[in-house]
Amino acid sequence: MSETILVTGAAGQLGQRVIHHLIETYKVAPGKIVAATRSPEKLAKLADKGVIIRKADFDDAAGLEKAFAGIDRLLLISTDALDTPGKRLAQHKAAVAAAVKAGVKHIAYTSMPAPDNSLVTFAPDHLGSENAIKASGIAYTIIRDAWYHDNYLHSMPHNLQGGRWYSATGNGKVSTISRDDCALAIAAALASGTSESATYTLTGAASLDNRQIAAIVSETAGKPLEVIDVNDEQLGQGMRGAGLPGFVADMLVSADANIRAGNFDIITEDFTKLTGKQPQPLKDFFVAHKAALTTVGTGEH
Repeated sequence: MSETILVTGAAGQLGQRVIHHLIETYKVAPGKIVAATRSPEKLAKLADKGVIIRKADFDDAAGLEKAFAGIDRLLLISTDALDTPGKRLAQHKAAVAAAVKAGVKHIAYTSMPAPDNSLVTFAPDHLGSENAIKASGIAYTIIRDAWYHDNYLHSMPHNLQGGRWYSATGNGKVSTISRDDCALAIAAALASGTSESATYTLTGAASLDNRQIAAIVSETAGKPLEVIDVNDEQLGQGMRGAGLPGFVADMLVSADANIRAGNFDIITEDFTKLTGKQPQPLKDFFVAHKAALTTVGTGEH
């Protein structure tokens, strides 16, 4: 494959894993990969492997156009600008406009499941970004990543310590997938050389409610874990009381509400379509990350 692939957010966890799979799993030549980030100094190890490093700041439109010059296939990993409403969508729109000016041939974008039918606070960012890409006239691959297995590692050590998991999901189910599996599927799409436009939703193979998830956590950690049902307001108050910023608490409450409404109860075979593999089950993920699951204060961020 002679295409040049650029990955934004290359210093982030998803970006790092996508580049890993492009090189190691799909054998893309490092010299055909451009890793873009606000902080190029963080990518010295990739530079040593022969990956091209470029500075890309989503708040600098002219800089983005320069970064995207000569790129065939652009992976736009959604930014983490969630503290200011509307900022992330503005950044993504600037990146799409820069891609058009730079003559990029294909845009891949990391979205979320069913953003047009979602209670999650950041869903409009994803929907607006998808629409901007579709309106650009550039061929696209939209990859809607389900809730990560990895997200549970933030709160579960604390929950296990007290033996209680406060949840507003009710009987709602969610199909989760590991971040690494998402990276594998994204890398597969980037390496495929496709010129078709397509949308994929990456999920696990099973949809579980929080009591089923708690049972898996409990069995893996060897500690009891009881799910305590609370309403949205109680959950938000508890999170703020634990010191989480308001926008983070609101986001997590909205995610629980989205699960409760059944909007994350989606299972597809898109992961297998892209990779030819089966997604890692949640139980296997927890077993593999048992140390992180049972150690308070070291959740993988």
